[in-house]
Amino acid sequence: THLPDRKSAAIDALKIVQRHRGWISDESLSAIARLLGVSNAELDGIATFYNLIYRQPVGEQVVLFCDSVSCWIMDGDKMCAAVKARLNIDYGETTADNKYTLLPVTCLGACDHAPVMMVGDTLHSDLTTDKVDEVFK
Repeated sequence: THLPDRKSAAIDALKIVQRHRGWISDESLSAIARLLGVSNAELDGIATFYNLIYRQPVGEQVVLFCDSVSCWIMDGDKMCAAVKARLNIDYGETTADNKYTLLPVTCLGACDHAPVMMVGDTLHSDLTTDKVDEVFK
């Protein structure tokens, strides 16, 4: 097998394991690496390159808050502060009830509706403090 195919298979395998386990533990990473015939270091490099592959436990839903220039110009920093206050967590943290983990993301591709965030698979756009409160009520 040549490398591009293994990398594609690696990404798919990581996604499948994460879908079932929530994140990629060291044990899961080693098992996938053995299965694909790649080193743990190579697979970890692939896993950590993609910001939607989680190498540490996350909450039931991941909140991805866009920190791009477009969102920042449209008061994204204030909306992010509202999310942090509402959930009582900072970037990289998980709520005490294990419901949400907050992570920054460079762009969600909805700059025309900034500021934006994703909660699980749902995009929330044109954020206001009222919308933030509604999402996390």
